[in-house]
Amino acid sequence: MNRLFVVYKPPFISSNDFLFHIKKKYRVKKAGFSGTLDPFACGTLIVAFGAYTKLFRFLKKYPKRYRTTLWLGARSESLDIENITSITFVKKFSLVYIKEVVESFQGKFTYTPPKFSAKKIGGMRAYKLAAQKKEAKLAQVTSQIYAIRLINYNHPYITFEADVSEGTYIRSLGEHIAKKLGVTGTLSYLERLREGAFMYENEKELNPLCYLDTIQNFTSLSCDELWHGKKISIDTLTIQEDGIYHIVCPNFFTIIEVKGQTVCYLLNQIPLKASYARTC
Repeated sequence: MNRLFVVYKPPFISSNDFLFHIKKKYRVKKAGFSGTLDPFACGTLIVAFGAYTKLFRFLKKYPKRYRTTLWLGARSESLDIENITSITFVKKFSLVYIKEVVESFQGKFTYTPPKFSAKKIGGMRAYKLAAQKKEAKLAQVTSQIYAIRLINYNHPYITFEADVSEGTYIRSLGEHIAKKLGVTGTLSYLERLREGAFMYENEKELNPLCYLDTIQNFTSLSCDELWHGKKISIDTLTIQEDGIYHIVCPNFFTIIEVKGQTVCYLLNQIPLKASYARTC
């Protein structure tokens, strides 16, 4: 079975464990997902079966949109409710000030990732080192906050949405918002609403062609020639500039890269429903 779709991961289960349930539900063996969600988090998770597991790096997955609730006064080593160590009283802020502080984070955001993260340090995941109480020095990273909106402020809880670049740690964003307010804070809720063009729609099967982050190209070779192994050369292509392209036939598609007048196959003969070829 070749299938691309979006599932909704519930909180307090790992992405890997939830994928196991999805495989069991659909009775498939080969499956994968893109964009790991923390066990604490819930929401959109892109899943693929069969040959479509090879497509993840070619999909329109960015920016990502999250909705989260920041609990002011709570302290947690992991910056979420799984490892809370203390809760202190925090004075109430004005709604105008909260909105101003939250929205001030739009733009470039430079920070140190949380020690409870999947970042690798010397070949080992940071969260494993943190669990063993070992010191881990994480390098600073810069993310892009494309948009950030205050949704609600019900003291001591701030709910906001943010559209962010790949790899952004929303837990760190929440931590820095709390710091700017002069208090501690940790996330009490985190939901991924969408990943680029992907959002949850009751596990509806998706046409992969509509979600490719590549440009459609055309070749003078026939689909029959392509199916039987005739190689695409630069002189057979409609678009000959450097770039990554997909070429569509009624029952399959191919992804190629053009670089310096050379054609390189990235994925070849990926199965496709005939109806999909006519849609996108």
